[in-house]
Amino acid sequence: MNAKKLLVLFSLLLLIALIGNQISNTSSDHASAQIPPVENSTNTDSMSLPDLFTKVEKSVVQVTEQDNSNELGSRLGSGFVYDKDGHVITNYHVVVPGSNNNDELQVSFLDGNVYSGELVGFDQFADLAVIKVKNITSDKLTPLPLANSTNLRIGETVVAIGNPFGLSGSMTVGIVSGLGRLLPSNENGENLGTTSSFPIPNIIQTDAAINPGNSGGPLIDTQGKVIGINTAIFSNTGVYSGVGFAIPSNTISKVVQSLIQTGSFRHPYIGIIGLSLAPDLAKQIGLTQTKGFLITSITKGSPAEKADLRAGTTTKTFNGRDFDVGGDIILKIDNRDVTKIDDILAYLESQKQVGDKVHLTILRDNTIRELDLVLGERPSPDKIDSSLNDGPNRLPPPQNGNGNSPEELYNECVRVAGKSFCDFLFRK
Repeated sequence: MNAKKLLVLFSLLLLIALIGNQISNTSSDHASAQIPPVENSTNTDSMSLPDLFTKVEKSVVQVTEQDNSNELGSRLGSGFVYDKDGHVITNYHVVVPGSNNNDELQVSFLDGNVYSGELVGFDQFADLAVIKVKNITSDKLTPLPLANSTNLRIGETVVAIGNPFGLSGSMTVGIVSGLGRLLPSNENGENLGTTSSFPIPNIIQTDAAINPGNSGGPLIDTQGKVIGINTAIFSNTGVYSGVGFAIPSNTISKVVQSLIQTGSFRHPYIGIIGLSLAPDLAKQIGLTQTKGFLITSITKGSPAEKADLRAGTTTKTFNGRDFDVGGDIILKIDNRDVTKIDDILAYLESQKQVGDKVHLTILRDNTIRELDLVLGERPSPDKIDSSLNDGPNRLPPPQNGNGNSPEELYNECVRVAGKSFCDFLFRK
């Protein structure tokens, strides 16, 4: 074969190769355009679990309250470092002061160092507390950053770190198994202002193992940021059964600064008690409206009374309990639909402050009405409890055998949220 033929053959092979390569690139570009790569924001800077523990282990502490008035001895929980000033965040029910004010707080780090702690602020309604560690230098403090909990999605990997049963430095892994929970809630008697057991909204549900002693410890994402503080468990036995609950980081960031600066937090308050409407309830009490929040009682002197909201006047029985019906039904708050108590409470806690104005759309006597209400400050538990038997603040009386006595309600709370949480809630 002469040189000319070899050159033609070589040119032909080169042309075929170039065409094939172009077709391949075009096909690849087309495929990538049709199926974009999936990006999981939680995996962008994700760490391996061992590296994650190494990163946060110096920030998680054990909190011990030596209750000298309690014959059972110390109360044990967890916490995490919030800032370089020595502030540690934990649950209120971990450090709730005893009656004799001689309780001693101890903060233990994983390296074995133990320091005295001082309670600088707490919020019973959010079950949060801040401790100031004494006699510690800033170089020994490694704060954990707070994530934005509104970005959470069900299925994301989360890690709980704490001291279950006093076993320091324990780590469990799971996922976010639910969002927007209300803890605790009582579907037969929901309230927004007349008992000390106000529900905590926007709770994170997780299947990461949480047990007694985990309370107050951080629930973190795979980047080492705090998305919540472990608070309670759903259990029939008092130990882990697959469902745990954590107060979200956005609630922490909103409350904690106030606790550090003033020792307390002012929650926005309406002052109503009622029921979330459902078709079966609406039918039983003769309503055509099947969504909204039915007001059954209004606290005397509350923002609700000042705004001329109206409570029920006719007694009906539902699920074995008597309620006053015929009151206003809240359909919207600031043009947001209200289908249950969660919608109102979550909106107030996350978006509003004391003194803010809210616009309510209500149904009264089958007529839509609009009114404005200025939010007040939620009264202290002592003031709320002292007013429970005053006229319109009275709760529906317990019905024999229907699970409404205080002790039965406490037992139900323990079943749903765990003993330590309910002990502080019911002041055991």
